[in-house]
Amino acid sequence: MAMNYNAKDEVDGGPPCAPGGTAKNRRPDNTAFKQQRLPAWQPILTAGTVLPTFFIIGLIFIPIGIGIFVTSNNIREIEIDYTGTDPSSPCNKCLSPNVTPCICTINFTLEQSFEGNVFMYYGLSNFYQNHRRYVKSRDDSQLNGDPSALLNPSKECEPYRRNEDKPIAPCGAIANSMFNDTLDLFLVGNESDPTPIHLIKKGIAWWTDKNVKFRNPPGADIPLEERFKGTTKPVNWVKPVYMLDPDEDNSGFINEDFIVWMRTAALPTFRKLYRLIERKSDLHPTLPAGRYYLNITYNYPVHSFDGRKRMILSTISWMGGKNPFLGIAYITIGSISFLLGVVLLVINHKYRNSSNTADITI
Repeated sequence: MAMNYNAKDEVDGGPPCAPGGTAKNRRPDNTAFKQQRLPAWQPILTAGTVLPTFFIIGLIFIPIGIGIFVTSNNIREIEIDYTGTDPSSPCNKCLSPNVTPCICTINFTLEQSFEGNVFMYYGLSNFYQNHRRYVKSRDDSQLNGDPSALLNPSKECEPYRRNEDKPIAPCGAIANSMFNDTLDLFLVGNESDPTPIHLIKKGIAWWTDKNVKFRNPPGADIPLEERFKGTTKPVNWVKPVYMLDPDEDNSGFINEDFIVWMRTAALPTFRKLYRLIERKSDLHPTLPAGRYYLNITYNYPVHSFDGRKRMILSTISWMGGKNPFLGIAYITIGSISFLLGVVLLVINHKYRNSSNTADITI
């Protein structure tokens, strides 16, 4: 049976409805929300509102920047490069692969005393820990102590997944390239024998890493060596993971030097915390001004990729380590904002007076 079509039967462009049916309406409900009639506030930018904003930003940012910059400059810091590329460097002899193990000594002087707790870092340059393949080359389940992942590491660890037909623990390129130089610090006093500086190796890793992300295989009553039975050390390591430290609370996957290294850096030039030097007395500085020497067991090769190695001693403040950039950024933004406020004030004053004069003349 044929049905007549009439355009009037459509409502808002909708399909025709059957005779006797209810018309379909696509029109939104007549509410303030759906009809976009909600009350709104739109700022009107005038000289009276814009100029104070620029001046307020400038007056707030400049003092904050000065305070941060002065605080950063009050932090004591010294860097000792011990790469050994300079022929006159005491560590130049260690560039030869035939000299193993190589020990070199670098003398330096602290011109000012270091107060408070002192942090010792090692720094590397031209080392790209942020490479995608490098960052993915690890097995977090294995590092968390999973027995199945211990004996069957993830394929992401290739080519450092297995060696000598045994699973590598810890597997992956990050663990395989772990920093393994040894740094010892001595104070050269008036006496003939130098005084060793006590370096604390615990407390350098994040709490969440030490207690959550990294765990040894289960078995508290079993020796650590037995828990890693059936695995082998990474290719570039001298000793297996369960021998990283005589203290079992700082050995295996929970070794803090290892944990610090496994947190990859975002930039090719970076530093990582190596040791802590705690202040013993409020009456005496932690590191008094004077002559020191750094004793280095040179194991980590960087010459092949034009890298550099350095040791850093630094104090900290409420804002962390030495970082003048933040203070400079605040001062720069505050100065630009204040300068723009002055420029706009002059322009507004000039043209406002001109328009008023023109109105009077007319």
